[in-house]
Amino acid sequence: MKRGFYTIMSAQFFSSLADNALFVAAVEMLRSAGAPAWQRTALVPMFALFYVVLAPFLGAFSDAVPKGRVMFYGNALKVVACLMMLYGGHPLIAYAFVGLGAAAYSPAKYGILTELLPTSQLVKANGWIEGLTILSIILGVGLGGQLIGPRISPYLLSVQMPFIDFGIHTPAQATVAFMVLLYAIAAAFNLRIPRTETPLEPFTGRVTELVRDFSQCNARLWDDKLGQISLATTTLFWGVSGNLRYLVLAWAGVALGFDTPHATLLLLLVGLGTAAGAVIASVTVSLMGATRVILLGAALGVSVIAINGMHSVWVAGPFLVVLGAIGGFMVVPMNALLQHRGHNLMGSGRSIAVQNFNEQAAILGLGAFYSALTRGGLSVFGSIAIFGIFVTCTSWLIWRWHRRNLVQHREEVEELLAIARSDSH
Repeated sequence: MKRGFYTIMSAQFFSSLADNALFVAAVEMLRSAGAPAWQRTALVPMFALFYVVLAPFLGAFSDAVPKGRVMFYGNALKVVACLMMLYGGHPLIAYAFVGLGAAAYSPAKYGILTELLPTSQLVKANGWIEGLTILSIILGVGLGGQLIGPRISPYLLSVQMPFIDFGIHTPAQATVAFMVLLYAIAAAFNLRIPRTETPLEPFTGRVTELVRDFSQCNARLWDDKLGQISLATTTLFWGVSGNLRYLVLAWAGVALGFDTPHATLLLLLVGLGTAAGAVIASVTVSLMGATRVILLGAALGVSVIAINGMHSVWVAGPFLVVLGAIGGFMVVPMNALLQHRGHNLMGSGRSIAVQNFNEQAAILGLGAFYSALTRGGLSVFGSIAIFGIFVTCTSWLIWRWHRRNLVQHREEVEELLAIARSDSH
């Protein structure tokens, strides 16, 4: 791997780590303020909001500006969101701005992989990036839980600067302030990301043209016989995993009686399993064999349902590791295949923006649905069962869709696989 790849990985790790620790701090801010439960569940779809609304613009912007600079801008927006959260902004609105920074960041983060690395290294690179990203998601939630806990928060609150009162008086506020430091570290790595030789594409800035261009790119990827399957699979995975983060926290509170700091430790186990599954997939699954992992989504769905029957941490802990490993092993090859098809059909930034739009729309839709169920009084166990059934059935439908493509469009599918095979050498 080129040295620039490790710089990208470092920047991504610290930025994603802070995003998810900030999520826990926002949950705690809302809880301590007596906000209704539906507002806490709404944090997930609020984070996804700008991914969906600004998708036509962010992909084009990422292709028009050096990607390291785009990533730097994204982290700057996240710092602004932290300041909003500290000084009077509603946590839901502030966390939406964190999502805005992440939405700008993502097309650049994934797009530069296709510019910096050969196709033969895409699955491997995605394995490391996805594994590291998912690990940082879970570690971030764990870090946030520990920072607001009774052991570490007193030390954070004891940090003072002479003659300056920053108005930080609660563990959640101290955690938010600490996230500014992590975003600054990520921004420092952003500035060291190399400029690739890929030419920049002009940014028109006209809304109608950008929306039309994005719609055409979205339709092109959904029409591609391999692109549509990989996009459907990754959309399913992220739509569920994005909301499962809060579901596990809620389940741990009800089934095991855990508070937030202890419940976040369970998410560490999911993250370790997911990272392990992602790394294993990166060295055992080729780009041409990516579609063989589709039905693992059904196993993931059944595993989600099985959580409801667990009331012992000694049983649930190892099981959550396995659940994470299934998801990590499934998403990495499909993500690499999706990036490969997107790079061949359109600019890398635009293809990632299309991917983000679909995946975050799933997170937004499922998150809004779960918030509505919570507001209507559905139990955590009922919500988990619904999620698991949805994942299982949808994964089976995607697999049937791919099988139909192999029968009805065999020549086209084989031609696309041949392109992937030739590009991998």
